[in-house]
Amino acid sequence: MTQTQPTITPKLQEPKFGFNEYSERLNGRAAMIGFALMLVIEYTSNQGVLSWLGLK
Repeated sequence: MTQTQPTITPKLQEPKFGFNEYSERLNGRAAMIGFALMLVIEYTSNQGVLSWLGLK
């Protein structure tokens, strides 16, 4: 016997949480913004982030 193949493929939506492409892209963008802000803080204050936070 032969099985019939489905004619319509369902459109599944990825969840907006967990390990998926959307959350990884969002996390990467947030990390890039944080790194850029860290560089701006160091450049404008002429001291490192640890000194700026009072940890050193």
